[in-house]
Amino acid sequence: MNPARGTTAALSTALVLATAGGLLTATVIPASAATNCASPVYKREFFANTAFSGTPKKTDCDGAVDQNWGTGAPASGLPKDNFGVRWTVTRDFGSGGPFALPVATQDGLRVYLDGSRKVDLWKNVSSTVKKTVNITIPSGKHTLRVDYVNWTGTANVSFAYTPRTAASVDTVKPLAPTGTSVAYDTATGKAGVTWAKSKEMDLAGYRVYRRLQGSTAWTKLTTTTGTSYTDTPPPTGQTYFYEVRAHDKAGNESAGTADRPVTTPDRTAPPVPSGLTATDGQPGVALTWKPVPGATHYVVYRRWEEDGGDEPTLKVASVTSAAWTDATAKENLYYTYWVAAVDAAGNQSAKSARAGLERGDHAPSAPTGLTATTAPTGITLTWRAPTTPVTQDLAHYRIYREGQLVDEIRSTHTSYTDTEVRQGTAYEYTVTAVDIQGNESVASAPTTATAPATGLAPAPVTGLRGSFDGNEIGLLWQRSPENDVDHYDVYRAVLVNGAWEYEKWGEAYDPGWEDEPTLGYFQELYEPQGETARWAVIAVDENGNSRYGTGEEFSYITLTEPVSTPDA
Repeated sequence: MNPARGTTAALSTALVLATAGGLLTATVIPASAATNCASPVYKREFFANTAFSGTPKKTDCDGAVDQNWGTGAPASGLPKDNFGVRWTVTRDFGSGGPFALPVATQDGLRVYLDGSRKVDLWKNVSSTVKKTVNITIPSGKHTLRVDYVNWTGTANVSFAYTPRTAASVDTVKPLAPTGTSVAYDTATGKAGVTWAKSKEMDLAGYRVYRRLQGSTAWTKLTTTTGTSYTDTPPPTGQTYFYEVRAHDKAGNESAGTADRPVTTPDRTAPPVPSGLTATDGQPGVALTWKPVPGATHYVVYRRWEEDGGDEPTLKVASVTSAAWTDATAKENLYYTYWVAAVDAAGNQSAKSARAGLERGDHAPSAPTGLTATTAPTGITLTWRAPTTPVTQDLAHYRIYREGQLVDEIRSTHTSYTDTEVRQGTAYEYTVTAVDIQGNESVASAPTTATAPATGLAPAPVTGLRGSFDGNEIGLLWQRSPENDVDHYDVYRAVLVNGAWEYEKWGEAYDPGWEDEPTLGYFQELYEPQGETARWAVIAVDENGNSRYGTGEEFSYITLTEPVSTPDA
């Protein structure tokens, strides 16, 4: 209230009252500029008559209509009787609604809303008259005008407009807040919601709501009298919408503001896998667990314990299915396993409940990839080591030819050349793996190859010589230095149509006299005809390989045989 008493023409100023943070602040301004008063401050005009005619004697701003001038003049230059004062204000009433207009006056008072009279106490009275008028003010901006006159005697006046907030009276919803915005901080995971202050005069506060995209259900996050709120939405990689609603003192709630979206990064781990089981077998420990919805893959952890000591828990696999076989687990050791689920955003769950077992003693798995190729000295086999057990538990391999064991080699080798073959002959092979406990795997897939047609027979004998003693031929040669020579075949050949045709006549064996390097063969001829013939001695190894019939050179001598006599 600005009583406007004690002013002079020399000090022509006006007091402007403005609302700041809910308080009224006063600013002294020149009278020439006092015609514009910031709402909700009134513009006040003083007239030296009761008809509000002519130019106001004084114009200023007043924060409230609440004056008591007694029997004196309301301002310098005005009479103490028969004067008029007019207050006007234009303001935004928000959604409007029911208002009470309490007045008290001595003498006359009239109140107008947008030019329509709402209060009429227009009479010269000897005491203060009080009255309250209830009206409904529409939403938006409206102008209130208060006309007061004093005819004689004491002058006082008061006027106010206040919302009626009883729930039974006020059923008008507030207007939705404006200026809503949401800022999301990915570093902190917080969403800051802000909005403009409501113009509702009966405002009780604001309610902030959130819903998940695709859902129609709103969750109320807070009720506040401020114009901001900080929320921490679930970090699920989904989009959330925010809206703000105003509510008044009667409990009416406004419509929501425009939805403001926030998409959070997915920092929510998937559920922990359950149902983990471990089963011992071949080719290793078989793990299974229940699939986790939303998991793109699983991480398998393992710890093995030996001699009573606990080894570190290690990540041993990353798999996409809900099953995995640990083919690297050693036999006769105790293992503990855990599984964690990982989603598309890389969030990993906690580890599952453990599953443990002690591995037994198992035969290795079969070697794989067995191939057989012809080599200069026989047939060469190659294969891949079995997937289980690990190398430390593998002892050796067994080589089988035509189902018969032919050799064993150390586990550090995955190739073998079989020289104990007969040239030009096809053979079938398999290979098995044997661990240090003597457990033998099943056979590998079979493979076949043919030994070379030449090159495996012993070298030609040396020192071959021969002579006849009567009808008996004697052949001598040097013992072969090759250890695998089993015996010597003796052939006789004669010319037939210009070509030598050979016929096997016998075999000679090494008697084993190491101090006698010369071997011999003796054969009596019956009814010799004096032919010229070739005699050949060919070494044969333990596998039956010899140079005869292969095109390879062998040792022979040419002798003319005697002619038998009739007596012979």
